[in-house]
Amino acid sequence: MRSFEPSNRLQALPEQFFAKLGQKVADAAKEGRDIINLGQGSPDQPVFGHIKEALKAAADDPANDKYPPFKGFASARSACAEFYQREYGVKLDPEKEITLLIGGKAGLVELPQCLLNPGDIALVPDPGYPDYWSGMALAGAEMHMMPLVEENRFLPRYEDIPADVLKRAKLLFINYPNNPTGAMADEAFFEETIEFANKHGICVIHDFAYGAIGFDGKKPLSYLEVNGAKETGIEIYTMSKTYNMAGWRIGFAVGNPSVIAALDLIQDHLHCSLYGGIQEAATAAFLGPQDEVIKQEAMYEKRRNLLISGLNEIGWEVKAPEGSFFSWLKVPDGCTSEEFSNLLLEKANVVVAPGTGFGEHGEGYVRAGLLASEERMKEAISRIARLDIFKKQVDS
Repeated sequence: MRSFEPSNRLQALPEQFFAKLGQKVADAAKEGRDIINLGQGSPDQPVFGHIKEALKAAADDPANDKYPPFKGFASARSACAEFYQREYGVKLDPEKEITLLIGGKAGLVELPQCLLNPGDIALVPDPGYPDYWSGMALAGAEMHMMPLVEENRFLPRYEDIPADVLKRAKLLFINYPNNPTGAMADEAFFEETIEFANKHGICVIHDFAYGAIGFDGKKPLSYLEVNGAKETGIEIYTMSKTYNMAGWRIGFAVGNPSVIAALDLIQDHLHCSLYGGIQEAATAAFLGPQDEVIKQEAMYEKRRNLLISGLNEIGWEVKAPEGSFFSWLKVPDGCTSEEFSNLLLEKANVVVAPGTGFGEHGEGYVRAGLLASEERMKEAISRIARLDIFKKQVDS
C-alpha cells in the first residue's frame, strides 16, 4: 500500500500527551489490573438531568435536523450573555461579543491561526495546557514559555520577558483556576495583565475552563470582570467542567469584538456550526437551576480535602489547590516526574500525570485529578502508603 507523507505543518505538531497517557492506562487495564485513574481530566459525574431532557426534546424537533446558522443559534449566544451577566456582572453583546465553539479546545487551537503569522510570538504558560502548543504549531508561529513557579503563586512574571520577545509578541495565554497547578488569580494580577497587554499591544486569551470550581469560599474571577479586559482580549468558557458536558463538545468565546469576528471567520470555513440539540441543551444549562453546579463544587472540595490530608498523613508533603479539579503534587527527592508516575502505575496501580507533560517547568510535580469517588481516593492513598516511600523520607 502506498504511503503518503503528511504535510510539514502536521509533522510539526507536538506529541499528544493525553493520548499517550490514555494508552498507558488502557494497556494496564487490559492486563486485568485494578487501575485507579487520577491522571484524567474528564469529569466523572453525569450531565445534569434537566440538560439531558432538553437534548431529548430537541432531538424530536425536525428543525434540528437541518444545518444550524454558522454562528450558532442566537438563543444560545443570548443564554451565554445572560449567564455572564448573572454570574459575573459582565454585559456582553450576543451578536458581536460572543461566538459558539465546538468545545473550548477548538477555540484555543484556532485562535493562534486567527491572530498570528509566521515569526510572531505567543506567550505561553509553563506548565500549561498542552493544546496551546498545538495551535501554535498549526499557525507556524513561535512560543515564549513563561515559567509558573510556586514562589510566585504559579503566576507569570511579565517583567522577566525579554524586550526582543515583547517586540514580536501578539498573543498571551493565561488560565485561572489553573490547569495543572490549581492556582487562582486575583484582581490585582488581572489588572497587571491588562496594563501589560495595553502597553505591548498583545491580545489576551483567558482560558476559563474551571471557572465554576473554587475552594475555601473563593469564587473564581472572570477576566472580563476587571475594567479594561474586554478591550485587551477574550475569555474561553467551556460547558465541559461546569456541566460535565465534556463529550458534547460545546463552549463559547466572549469578549473583544475583533477577536470574536476572527473566530467566526475561521469557523465559517472549518465547520457548519454545532448540532442544534446540543445548543438547546447548553441554553438549558445556562438558564436552568444551578444548584447541581454548587453541589458539585462542594463535592470536589470534599475530595480535595480527603486527598490532601490523606497524602500528608502518609508523609507525602503536598499543598491544597485553590481551584480546578486538579492537585499539583511535588514528587519525592531523587525522582523525575516521569519516573515517579511510572512507579505509581507499576507498583500501586494508581495513575497520575507526570508534570513534564505540561512543560519543562512541570518537572518535579505530578498532577492528580479529583475525579474519582472518595472510596477510590482512599484506596489510592492506601496503595501509595504501602510503597513506604514517604515514610522513608520522613525517617531519614
